[in-house]
Parts: sequence; C-alpha cells; structure tokens
Amino acid sequence: MRIPEALVDRVTAWDEPARDARGTPGAVFEVRGLGKTYHMGDVDVVALRDVDLDVHAGELLVLLGASGSGKSTLLNILGGLDVPTVGTVRFTPVQGASRDLTRADADALTRFRREHVGFVFQFYNLIPALTARENVALVTDIARAPMPAEEALRLVGLGERLDHFPAQLSGGEQQRVAIARAIAKRPDVLLCDEPTGALDAETGRLVLGVIDQVNRELGTATIVITHNAPIAAMADRVLRMTSGRISEASRNTTRVSPSELTW
Repeated sequence: MRIPEALVDRVTAWDEPARDARGTPGAVFEVRGLGKTYHMGDVDVVALRDVDLDVHAGELLVLLGASGSGKSTLLNILGGLDVPTVGTVRFTPVQGASRDLTRADADALTRFRREHVGFVFQFYNLIPALTARENVALVTDIARAPMPAEEALRLVGLGERLDHFPAQLSGGEQQRVAIARAIAKRPDVLLCDEPTGALDAETGRLVLGVIDQVNRELGTATIVITHNAPIAAMADRVLRMTSGRISEASRNTTRVSPSELTW
C-alpha cells in the first residue's frame, strides 16, 4: 500500500505559519463556540449551539444523533459547504498554513474543498453515463497530486469493475466508487454523511470496512455521521449530538472491525 504524499498547501492567506510537520497527531480542525441559525421568515431555527470540537490527524470520529440533531450541519460547515452564524473553525492541513475557515470567502472555500476534503454522501451522486473509472477521474483531473483512478478503485476492491457503468453496479459497489472518488485526490479529511443509510446491513458493513481501511492505511482523518448507534464501535472517538449540541463524548479503548458490527 502506497502512503500518500504530503499535500502542499496552496490556499493563500491567511494568517499563521505551519504549526508542525505532524510528527505527532495534531488537530486538523479546531472548532470553538460554533453556532448556526437559519432564518426562515419570522422563524429562527437553531441548528448548532456553542459547539467546541477538535478533530485529530488520523483519527476516525463518529457523530451520532437523531435527525435534526445538527450533525449534518456541523459536517457541512467543517467541509466548507456551509458557514456558521457564530464561532470559528480553524483548519490545519498535513503540511501548510493554519487558517480560520470562517474568515474565508467563497473562492477560498472552493479551493479548500477541492484540495483538502473528500465527501461521501448517503446517495452516491455518480454520473450514469460515465464508467466507474471516469467518475473517479472527474476528481483526479482537478486535483493537485491525485492517485490514478485505477489505483483508487483497486483500494476499494473494484479493480475488476473499472469500466462498468453505475447501472451495472450494486448499491454497495456504487458507494465504493463514491469513496474512491473522494480519496483519489488524497484529502486531509474524509467526511461521510450517512454512508450506509441507503444500504442493507451486510452491504453497509462492506462499505464501512472500506472507510475503516482508508483511515488505517492512508491515515486520513475521517468523520462518519450516522443515526445507527452500533457503528460507533468502529471509531476511535464517539460524539453524540442532541438539539444542536455535543451532549456526550467517549473514546473506544479498541476499535471493532466493521465486519463484526450488527444492527
């Protein structure tokens, strides 16, 4: 297994020199006092309230919570898809300058997403007219130092399905193509929003096994959000969200293999 090369940060700006060379795990994300309120006419909907959180290099973090608990809003802010109403999100890449994402403009957030973040969603968002290889190549064509699409697909166990179209793949295989697409650009963080929500339990375990493999072998800081409590056993750390707040935090002494999870 080839360990990915360190990414060189090209997002200019912002305010601090690189902190360290990641000789020891540091904080990829530092979140302080984060809040998000959506204004809907005369009604204010509070999605996040005073969230403090550090996400460390190389860890696998599971966010648990019911629908409406704020976990997707938090993930979207970390991924630069949304911005908070109050608070700060500081990001430090594997190599490069630390920056406050809450001070970034739209162009800077686009570069941040393109260069540093891999997304995996509940629904696969593959282009039906493109093969598995071509769907992954969409990302490698715009990334700075990508792995070849073929290599990314082999990492997720689809080396024999390179030229199959999404309609020729099972749901689990399509999700693995989506994971390959996310990791092909060698992101600093992998953000997974209900990655097994559209899958049966057996297929879900296979997909979680791929996410676990990516985290262990590539060292990618990984966040998985889910309402499915048994998935928490595969994590280094588990945070439970309730009404927009982190209501409980715990650390697993050992990580359970996804193949051993039951629900």
